[in-house]
Amino acid sequence: MEYTLPDDRTSADLLADSPDPARRPELPGLPDLPDLPGLPALFADLIRCETRLYNALGDRLRERHGIVTSQYEFLHHLREHPGCRVADLAAEFAIGVGATSKGVDRLEKQGWAVRHPNPDDRRSSLLTLTPEGERLTAQAERTYTEALTELLTPALDAPALTALARTLAALRTTLEHHRTGTPAG
Repeated sequence: MEYTLPDDRTSADLLADSPDPARRPELPGLPDLPDLPGLPALFADLIRCETRLYNALGDRLRERHGIVTSQYEFLHHLREHPGCRVADLAAEFAIGVGATSKGVDRLEKQGWAVRHPNPDDRRSSLLTLTPEGERLTAQAERTYTEALTELLTPALDAPALTALARTLAALRTTLEHHRTGTPAG
């Protein structure tokens, strides 16, 4: 999907205008692919931005609430989807069930979440937040939203944020539909 930047350039213009040859690699021997010269650089930028944002959010959440970004994400999901299972959390975040279960164990140990027997499947549990977990999630959500606003709005205005959100949602939907990057366990 192509969108127009505030200075009337398109996203394709931005990639094509790069003077760095590494950002516009030749792709010999590949079948007729559309002319997408900056994909490796785009991917690198996407990863670097995600890492910096994730770390900055984690720093702010740790400083104010004693939690990290992954804990906030689990707490937020549990608040929005009470009664979900560990497997549901794992699927949502595209991580293994074992790692997810350990994350839930940590939330339980802190008194923020609890596992209840699943009446439909004795092999799994249903997860809910405790009152303390609800309180923490509400407080951390304010911090999370404030931090995202501070981090994103200096670089992106409302139309650019809307375009980015639309683009990332389309990419995520496609990846999830094809189960791309889904862990085995």
